[in-house]
Amino acid sequence: MVGSAPALSVVVPMFNEESVLPLLVTRLRGVLDALGEPYEVVAVDDGSTDRTAVALHATRRQWPQLRVLRLRRNSGHQAALLAGLMRARGAYVVSIDADLQDPPETIVDMLRLARSDGLDIVYGVRADRSADTPFKRWTAGVYYRLMRRLVGKDVPAHAGDFRLLSQAAVQALRELPERTPVLRLVVPWLGFPSGEVAFQREERAAGRTKYPLSRMVGLAADSVTSFSAAPLRVATWLGLAGVAVCVVLVVIAMIAYLRGGTVTGWPSLYLAVLFLGAVQLLCLGLLGEYVARIYTAVQARPAYYVADDTDAPVELTDSLR
Repeated sequence: MVGSAPALSVVVPMFNEESVLPLLVTRLRGVLDALGEPYEVVAVDDGSTDRTAVALHATRRQWPQLRVLRLRRNSGHQAALLAGLMRARGAYVVSIDADLQDPPETIVDMLRLARSDGLDIVYGVRADRSADTPFKRWTAGVYYRLMRRLVGKDVPAHAGDFRLLSQAAVQALRELPERTPVLRLVVPWLGFPSGEVAFQREERAAGRTKYPLSRMVGLAADSVTSFSAAPLRVATWLGLAGVAVCVVLVVIAMIAYLRGGTVTGWPSLYLAVLFLGAVQLLCLGLLGEYVARIYTAVQARPAYYVADDTDAPVELTDSLR
């Protein structure tokens, strides 16, 4: 498959997906073979500790369009997804998770819309999330409302990492200096013509979720700090609020002094010191988040290292940049 570029690349990041892999191969291959066009599937093994890599290489013997990209260590979902996008060669590139919550059949509609309307980006939008738990639906709603408020309305609601990109959009991602971009925010920011295809989100076909609450919180924090200075402005407003409270307390103290009603009031002093200390620590924490991102950027460490690629052009390097 190192010859001419295929019409479509499908990037599938994987981490310990041995149990769902046979189901994924059956559904995805059926959809792609029916297109009647040359394609490749870039399966990115993100340092799996089970037999995912072994199963992928075994599947490749019967599925020549399958390309296995193995990372040296577990680098995270976004890094694995980015590794696949950077090496995809198709005129259009679709990213999809391996758990089959995003139906492969929707790829046909996304490709058709991109071609008919001349779009560079097509988002898969979850029209029905009834398969998710109420808590996950609520947290997802909060996340997307927050992102749209901070970044702008170009961020589609309820669109995860199931999307189609033209090779021009992928090339724009390659040219960005960021090593660990949050693709859910960066892709809309590119400004390419885009559209949406709605689908019903399904339950995970097999295995366990790779996005527990801790990772969702981490994604939200990365999204905010990597794409908006709003938290720094919050710190500024908190500082101004602390100054305002101090001014009010000073006025109250002066009035009490002039009236001769001053007494030793440790509770008011205690509350004032506690409030100011909390504001200062919060502001320092927010500043620390941004300083940490600057420190990471200055280190310039690659987001991932590729151990092997079954179909890599010789000019590709071992790392992201």
